[in-house]
Amino acid sequence: MVLVAVGLFATAWGLLHHGFYKRDQIVDTPVYERYGEAMADGKVPYRDFSVEYPPGALPAFVIPALGRSDGDSDGFRRAFDRMMLICGCAALLCAGVALRGLGAGPGRMGAALAFVAFAPLALGSVLLSRYDLWPAALASAALAALAWGRLRLGSALLALGTVTKLYPAAVLPLALIEAWRRGGRREALRCAGIFAGVFALVVVPFVALSPGGMRWTLGRQVTRPLQLESLGSSLLLAAHQAFGLGITMRSGAGSQNLAGALPATIAVLQTLVGAAVMIGLWVAYARGPGGAERLVRYSAAAVCAFVAFDKVLSPQFLIWLIPVVPLVAGRRGLAASALLLLALVVTQLWFPYRYWDLALHFDPLASWLVPLRDLLLLGVLAVLLWPSRRRLARPRTT
Repeated sequence: MVLVAVGLFATAWGLLHHGFYKRDQIVDTPVYERYGEAMADGKVPYRDFSVEYPPGALPAFVIPALGRSDGDSDGFRRAFDRMMLICGCAALLCAGVALRGLGAGPGRMGAALAFVAFAPLALGSVLLSRYDLWPAALASAALAALAWGRLRLGSALLALGTVTKLYPAAVLPLALIEAWRRGGRREALRCAGIFAGVFALVVVPFVALSPGGMRWTLGRQVTRPLQLESLGSSLLLAAHQAFGLGITMRSGAGSQNLAGALPATIAVLQTLVGAAVMIGLWVAYARGPGGAERLVRYSAAAVCAFVAFDKVLSPQFLIWLIPVVPLVAGRRGLAASALLLLALVVTQLWFPYRYWDLALHFDPLASWLVPLRDLLLLGVLAVLLWPSRRRLARPRTT
């Protein structure tokens, strides 16, 4: 069944290269190519040239650049495309392994894998030119390890995912809580130590070579303004269309953002709310029962909360949810997956086709589609965290 799903994913990937998917693409591969060529020429990232991405992302840039001449953009694009296809297949395979660890039956297995296989068609061409399937594969592998009870391996894989794209760190507290339940304080400390050791193994050499370069990269991510498609911006876009609220777009930090005192204030509030939701999520998991099913559900919720409340909500961030949300069992998983599917489709309705109309002219249709997508993501989060009927039911009195 997993191999059939891989074949379907490859077919969907091929379809992304044809028809309307080819229109108006907005790509990041030229940036990746520049990084990859510099590394292939022997330059050290962060020291010899600035890189806005963490060290774990570097293999996705340098591997497609190896064995070809500088300036061969088509060759780089094809190699990068193949690499992301492999990462997508790996994420799907890991999702299958996780489902086996959860004891999923044929129906649940087939539905979840079919969702992951066909999701690229719902989100669109953004998958072809972003490296996010690489951290998604690592995070999916980490969840597979956690589902099988391999908490130390899962912690190591979460560290690799975190140094590639920060979001897998949101799952770490859940893994440590589960480790404490199963093996006590010592096991939790071991898992935390493994995470810290793998993280340091990747990051420390670059810090030693160029502390200033790494500081610039971290500062660029931490100080980013409120990006146009984030939750806070979507509310301002809706207010602009409904009430004529004045807003200003300003490009910077690699994205289009809303500028001014009000967006800056909302960015701070949104960050605080997101942190509170994340902490509440971890506390709720600690106060409830353990088990692989609940761990996977709360892991999916943690990733969703990270996406929904981040100051930046680029379309490729939805890639992170594709191999995670369908792992959740029962009607809850089906409802969350259905809402996610709608969020993917709604995103494709404006990106890439209407993106510049949105950014430059606050296109009315796109301005309403953005808050709709963001509300759908909040719906996914609510479904994943909604208490079960057994917990809501009051005890009977005699």
